[in-house]
Amino acid sequence: MPSEPLRLRDIRHTSTFRLASLLGLVFALGIVILLAVIYTMTVSELTARSDLILREVGARLVSAPAARLPERVRAEIASNVQGLDFIALIGPDGQRLTGNIRVPARVRLDKPVDLPARPGVRGPIRLLALRAAGGHIILIGRDISQIAYLRSRFLQIFLWSGLAAAIGGLLAGVALSLRPLRRVRDLQQVSRAIAAGALDARMPIAGRGDELDQFAGTVNVMVEEVGRVIAQVKGVTDAIAHDLRTPLAHVRTSLLRTRGRPDTPPAFAALAAEAVDDLDAVLDRFAALLRISELEASARRSGFRPTDLARLAERAAELYEPLAEERGQTIIVQAQTAATIEADEPLLFEALSNVLDNAIKFSGVGDRIDVIVGERDGDPGIEVRDHGPGIAAEERDAVLRRFHRGANAGATPGSGLGLSVVAAIAHLHRFGLELENAGPGLRVRIRCPR
Repeated sequence: MPSEPLRLRDIRHTSTFRLASLLGLVFALGIVILLAVIYTMTVSELTARSDLILREVGARLVSAPAARLPERVRAEIASNVQGLDFIALIGPDGQRLTGNIRVPARVRLDKPVDLPARPGVRGPIRLLALRAAGGHIILIGRDISQIAYLRSRFLQIFLWSGLAAAIGGLLAGVALSLRPLRRVRDLQQVSRAIAAGALDARMPIAGRGDELDQFAGTVNVMVEEVGRVIAQVKGVTDAIAHDLRTPLAHVRTSLLRTRGRPDTPPAFAALAAEAVDDLDAVLDRFAALLRISELEASARRSGFRPTDLARLAERAAELYEPLAEERGQTIIVQAQTAATIEADEPLLFEALSNVLDNAIKFSGVGDRIDVIVGERDGDPGIEVRDHGPGIAAEERDAVLRRFHRGANAGATPGSGLGLSVVAAIAHLHRFGLELENAGPGLRVRIRCPR
């Protein structure tokens, strides 16, 4: 039995996918947190190291007398062979006296700040402003482009690592979900076959001993036991119905012969006629029971052929039209759409005949019975609508069971097996059987999914 194709929305609803995605998210979050800690510690350490160097240089310059400050600044600049440090001396009037850096805006004293790169100056720069002797201000800067580069690289690593972890988690979730989901689909297909009456079907077991194998094994045991019990019950019912038909038929024949004899008293002949009628009802019930058992036990689909629903409806209406006319009723066939389905036409005709027979029995004199061939929600079907007492909503499931008759059946003759036969035929075809309120009356629809 081939598996149904898997869809992404089916995969993402599995517990395996959700668990793998959750673990992937936790893993990605852990990576981001770890990188964030490394980033923060590394940048803080490098920044603190730069601030320490700036303060060491500033301490040497601040300790010099005011008269020697320009000379010391020039000497400090000359000693920096790498050219990574920037130093300037600002006079008490705010004018730059010497140095290799210009700061367009005022800066806070004794508080290192970052300045962005400017044309002609490498950067960005970490700048420290200190007050020296005589009201002078010393500006000391250090190129922190490496730290800025490190920051940008870390941010890129954050982004790509988190993205890679998220994608990896999703792919892992999909990969881990495919095999269990395929097995679940196989179990679903077998369960649908069992629900359709194939009690000999069994859940596939992969032999891994996992939870799906344990579940399949439990269901197989349950189905085997259910099949055994159903077979016993059906066997007893069928045996009773089959074995009693012959003696009851003999009794019926004897009563008919006795009633036809000239020496039979009229009173006894009348009683014999009533007994024959009762026996006919019993034999009809036995025949219906055997028919239902035959249909429920049948798994054959060899008789399925393309069937025109409109033609089928016309044939059934033509067959029951004389019976309806006797009761002053009218059968109207409406073919709202052309629909051809795969079905066993004789069986489907039998089901429609039973529905029509019920509609005629429960409708009043002069009522109209509609047989409609149409579509609902994209599925074709045949619908029979009468104007009788209908069936209460709470009884619509029960009337599909054997011998159950609705509260509105009253004195209407019947065995309570007609709709059971219809339900068995619909089940064999995997069609839907819907009973709805017609307001007044009952609407019986045999839905034939495409």
